[in-house]
Amino acid sequence: MTDDLIATAGEYVAGLMSPDEQEAFERLIASDADARRAVADWRTRLLALDETATQLTPSDALWPAIEAAVGTQRPVSEPAPGWFARLWQDVSALRLATLAGAAAALLLAVLLVVQPFGRSDKPTVVAVLNAPNTSEAGAIVEAFADGRIRVVPLRAIPVPEGRVLQVWTLWDRQVGPRSVGLMERAEARDYATSGMPRPVDQQLYEITLEPAGGSPTGRPTGPILYVGRGATPL
Repeated sequence: MTDDLIATAGEYVAGLMSPDEQEAFERLIASDADARRAVADWRTRLLALDETATQLTPSDALWPAIEAAVGTQRPVSEPAPGWFARLWQDVSALRLATLAGAAAALLLAVLLVVQPFGRSDKPTVVAVLNAPNTSEAGAIVEAFADGRIRVVPLRAIPVPEGRVLQVWTLWDRQVGPRSVGLMERAEARDYATSGMPRPVDQQLYEITLEPAGGSPTGRPTGPILYVGRGATPL
């Protein structure tokens, strides 16, 4: 999955594409698994932003009051208003400017997440975790050379009360599985690990259901929900 594809998927999810661009990218989504994964990743990342927004319902009198205020005629003796003043008087232009500003801010957020502060953030290993019985894709794991591991669920994972999701990795059967971290609910998360070797091709990753607080034995004890092996991206 290339950085360009990730950035394009972010623009698609953010609604910043023209109709023609959106139609072309949706054709790509239908035929390209990487594009589908990139879109699912962005939807998961931006879901947290949606949930933090407070729903506000303006009163029915708000826009008429604004229109009445900005539509007031100026005295003939006053100089003609400049471009900025005319823009401030134009309610339609104000609405467009507000939308454009919001879109620009969201695009900036997309670009910063894709490539924060100009840093190339390419994972060393990427794994798609599937359900053991149905082979249904449930999560994506990205492992980085600096020890970070990003887990992006692709669907809702029910977590009963008193239980928790736990992410594991296995690079050597003699060493055994090692815990990456806990996840109280299905959401994209970054984990900072230490004491683990650099991730390698075919390294195993899995998500299990464990008691609250994590496995009491330091090894997986609950059912395996999703499992998969990593591959080195091109």
